[in-house]
Amino acid sequence: MRSSTAPPRPTPRSASLDHPQQRGVPMATHHGKEGVVKVGTNTVAETRTWSINQSVETVDDSSQGDGWKSHLVGMPEWDGEMECWWDETDTTGQEALEIGESVTLNLYPMGAATGAKYYTGTATITRVGMSVPVDGGVSRSFSFKGNGALTKATVT
Repeated sequence: MRSSTAPPRPTPRSASLDHPQQRGVPMATHHGKEGVVKVGTNTVAETRTWSINQSVETVDDSSQGDGWKSHLVGMPEWDGEMECWWDETDTTGQEALEIGESVTLNLYPMGAATGAKYYTGTATITRVGMSVPVDGGVSRSFSFKGNGALTKATVT
């Protein structure tokens, strides 16, 4: 005869314990409003969002008889994008970002105060766009491609 009672279900782990802070692990978090972008030493006005991406190419070096694929690591590269509210008076920031220009970008995810970490590198501006919606503010967008290394640094 079969039992009518189901086996006990395992107790699910509390979802709140999935986050490291809930397990007592201290974490530093930052709000995007702290972000700053500079062209050289000049702050780009009215930035709304920016992103950087780092990648590396790989080359397949698998051979017959291998049980698994393998690869060689090639050269790293970086690129990114930025969007701003348009400010035509920002001559040393937004207006300096013309397609084909080579600029030193300093990207600060947690502000530019002393001790803050940031990324710096030379980049070529590869795309400049403008959006003029009927129901919103005029914005500019910029894409860039690194020319050399992207370096982590600390504001002194």
